[in-house]
Amino acid sequence: MEEELKCPVCGSLFREPIILPCSHNVCLPCARTIAVQTPESEQHLAAGGGGGDHADKLSLHSETDSGYGSYTPSLKSPNGVRVLPLVPAPPGAAAAPRGAGPASSSLTCPQCHRSASLDQRGLRGFQRNRLLEAIVQRYQQGRAAAAAAAKCQLCDRSPPEPAAVLCEQCEVLYCAACQLRCHPARGPFAKHRLVPPPAHPGAPGGGGDGGGGKGAGGGRKLPTCAEHDLENYSMYCVSCRSPVCYQCLEEGKHNKHDVKALGAMWKQHKAQLSQALNGVSDKAKEAKEFLVQLKNLLQQIQNGLDYEACLVAQCDALVDALTRQKAKLLTKVTKEREHKLKVVWDQINHCTLKLRQSTGLMEYCLEVIKENDPSGFLQISDALIKRVQVSQEQWVKGALEPKVSAEFDLTLDSEPLLQSIHQLDFIQMKFPVSVPPVPLLQLEKCCTRNNSVTLAWRMPPLSHNPVEGYILELDDGDGGQFREVYVGKETLCTIDGLHFNSTYNARVKAFNSSGVGPYSKTVILQTSDVAWFTFDPSSAHRDIVLSNDNQTATCNSYDDRVVLGTAAFSKGVHYWELHVDRYDNHPDPAFGIARINVVKDMMLGKDDKAWAMYVDNNRSWFMHCNSHTNRTEGGVSKGATVGVLLDLNKHNLTFYINGQQQGPPAFENIEGVFMPALSLNRNVQVTLHTGLEVPQSVKQPKLPNN
Repeated sequence: MEEELKCPVCGSLFREPIILPCSHNVCLPCARTIAVQTPESEQHLAAGGGGGDHADKLSLHSETDSGYGSYTPSLKSPNGVRVLPLVPAPPGAAAAPRGAGPASSSLTCPQCHRSASLDQRGLRGFQRNRLLEAIVQRYQQGRAAAAAAAKCQLCDRSPPEPAAVLCEQCEVLYCAACQLRCHPARGPFAKHRLVPPPAHPGAPGGGGDGGGGKGAGGGRKLPTCAEHDLENYSMYCVSCRSPVCYQCLEEGKHNKHDVKALGAMWKQHKAQLSQALNGVSDKAKEAKEFLVQLKNLLQQIQNGLDYEACLVAQCDALVDALTRQKAKLLTKVTKEREHKLKVVWDQINHCTLKLRQSTGLMEYCLEVIKENDPSGFLQISDALIKRVQVSQEQWVKGALEPKVSAEFDLTLDSEPLLQSIHQLDFIQMKFPVSVPPVPLLQLEKCCTRNNSVTLAWRMPPLSHNPVEGYILELDDGDGGQFREVYVGKETLCTIDGLHFNSTYNARVKAFNSSGVGPYSKTVILQTSDVAWFTFDPSSAHRDIVLSNDNQTATCNSYDDRVVLGTAAFSKGVHYWELHVDRYDNHPDPAFGIARINVVKDMMLGKDDKAWAMYVDNNRSWFMHCNSHTNRTEGGVSKGATVGVLLDLNKHNLTFYINGQQQGPPAFENIEGVFMPALSLNRNVQVTLHTGLEVPQSVKQPKLPNN
């Protein structure tokens, strides 16, 4: 956890930490030390700067800012973060007249290099991370207590020497001298395990009291609002992600923001952080077991020196012609062993580093959860939750599996005749190569999501036959023939773009140089009954603006622009609705379906790649290939709902307005792959609603006016 408590600039434990807008922390003294003045602010200072707040208003300066990197030497902090020294004031700069404007400054985060502008308060405008400060203080106290408590139990000195090791079998603490005298590494003690002395119960990582006591809440002063010194934090602004007081709400700064109770958000974020920690904890446990496995594997590989002795004995028994081949064979064995050792050592170092980082983050998060300061917790909880989730995702598939085995797949055959010695070489496999066995499907990892399926498999244990790749087969979702959907070496595969409300059968087989092995058991996978999708930002016109997790669409242009959905349909019955959130100046939004290559810079339905209904405040028309048909009375306004029913079993498209069918079925005999589509301009805003049941009964359709 100690790495989490160190300043990225000075490398020491945090002192008066402040929270930057990017959620990283830095010591307040370090922020003053590494800050430099921007060119604009230097001009202000020369004209009217100065004053006691000068150090707080300085900023970090990157090499790309205003050409300063071309001649200003860079330094590195103990943590390796590159910073720049303080820039001296211009010679001859006079003191500012009273009332001159403050210098324009900015502060650049030393970790992510994001810049933030400082207001007239300078560095005082950043919030103090009280939660981190309390954890650092408790960590220092625990470390001091642990150092004082770990004393040798056999010393005749007064006071006893600090303990250097603990014997797990004897359960006795020894200093270095007493360990050599009373517990030598020979005889019956040779098999005893000596480990570093344990931490004191109050130290980080020890038992502790949960971080409570006076430091946590009893004697600590309740935090007050940074802008209103007499007000305590009582609410949490979800929009600004910061605690606020009632005066902040009354003055109107957070008047229209989404504000919730401080205690409720505190508990919600604690629950989210705890849930994310569970995943990291499971991965850390697997990593510890994996490290033990790697170390055992390392020992087995190191014992492979026996192969060399056996090889020398065989080669020395052969005639002189075999001697010339002996060196070549020894070289192959040595290279094989060195390669395996290097691979395993690389895995050990990599896994140890990741485990240490995850463990430190876990300990830090546990200390954060113990805190009883809701506002302090919520200052850092969003960033901390994201860090924990990213830490969990780093344990990708295959990260906890050895890359090499302890087996040396080299066998020397000394039976051939003397004239064959010059062609003598290693047999690469200990056993005759045959086709791979049946792969085992890992049902606990196989799943479906929307119209995608994910399958995972592995080879049975103790399988010696090599595997060069796998072939995954899937049927058509309707009991048809199997087809190959993946060929490769991976043991995890996701297939997208399947039919909704369909049942698929999947199977896998392995292959090598000898041929293809038998099929695995067949697994049955059911896709979702209804489609869940959003607007697709990757294929939308650049003037389209998406929000609300890509469910709400608007436009920056007065011209019509097209946006598609993320789902594609070629089978089944599908229904979705679009709610009109804003409707100004009677525009003509168009709703419908389209191909993936539809034209995006004109109204939907004007080309041959889209089928749509465009509607104003009074009537609607159906349009395809710029052909307008079936004018129908009844339009839309703010608050209206437009429904789209795509029936690919009957191959037709029907529209609804406010639950009532708008005209007859709009288009018939449509076939192929279609995506939900919409065109609109800046006078309209709509929100997409998916995962809806298909309407079973509808009102009588309106009669079209021809």
